[in-house]
Amino acid sequence: MSIVKTSAPAKPAPRSARMPRADVVEMFTRLRELNPHPKTELEYSSPFELLVAVTLSAQATDVGVNKATRKLFPVANTPQAILDLGEDGLKKYIATIGLYNAKAKNVIAACALLVQQHGGEVPRDRAALEALPGVGRKTANVVLNTAFGEPVMAVDTHIFRVSNRTGLAPGKDVRAVEDLLVKVIPAEFLLDAHHWLILHGRYVCKARKPDCPQCVIRDLCRFKQKTAA
Repeated sequence: MSIVKTSAPAKPAPRSARMPRADVVEMFTRLRELNPHPKTELEYSSPFELLVAVTLSAQATDVGVNKATRKLFPVANTPQAILDLGEDGLKKYIATIGLYNAKAKNVIAACALLVQQHGGEVPRDRAALEALPGVGRKTANVVLNTAFGEPVMAVDTHIFRVSNRTGLAPGKDVRAVEDLLVKVIPAEFLLDAHHWLILHGRYVCKARKPDCPQCVIRDLCRFKQKTAA
């Protein structure tokens, strides 16, 4: 099993009391007012480019991935084009990204399967996506949600933390949080919820010191250890 696909589980975040449904609606109403059309910070122009970018982003920053793909995608942005580069050729473009050796191997293997089994197209199917080397449930969910508009929830460390701290969807592991988020988030918000939550966790509800004084949902949040101004 590949290194990328078996990344360590997210560190448990402090769990809070469940947020009432009325507060959940209010929470996402406010997040939507601040950012009506949220999107991933990864740069891509096709489902395949997104798949590669998300695969490369494991244990790496979106900024670092974008720097690499800005050079890679103009040269090779299809499965066959990346196969033509070869593993060593691909490494030259992604060597600045953590775990690039394992990621290059996975991307090449995934491209081979896409060409052999899917006509070079990214499948709109969770099982088929997860069968690709380097693609786990989170990556599959990102592609299904962002590239294909499926109302699924990809839970990373930011979303895991926000869900537990706020009381939106407390859970002991990533899958428990994912399943609960899908249940408690109203349908009108579900498609964009992944982006709102990840951005909130990245820039406001930060791991070491959440910026509670500037938080738009401070009064709704169940986190007991809020930071002071």
